[in-house]
Amino acid sequence: MDELGHLIAGFEKQDIKTEHMTLDQVDQMKALSGTYESLFSRKAMKFRSMGLGDKNLSEDDYRQLIHEEYTFLKRPVFIVNDQIFIGNSKKVIETLAQSLS
Repeated sequence: MDELGHLIAGFEKQDIKTEHMTLDQVDQMKALSGTYESLFSRKAMKFRSMGLGDKNLSEDDYRQLIHEEYTFLKRPVFIVNDQIFIGNSKKVIETLAQSLS
């Protein structure tokens, strides 16, 4: 994310640790991404500790888990106009940078 520092200076930032996401916010991100699963991070420590890898999670499950526990949201998430950029893979960051230039 360091390479985007100058590009994202004007973004509104929400610290989801202290300012929890509303269900409306989660739903808005889903509307842009297509699925709740695409927003869900399997790398969260609680994913394993809760035994979620052994469960067949539904879209409703993903929605509720993301809302209840911020660590289940794949981050960072950028919303630019009507596009959503999820995660910090090189491809996502490059596409975000292109959309901002």
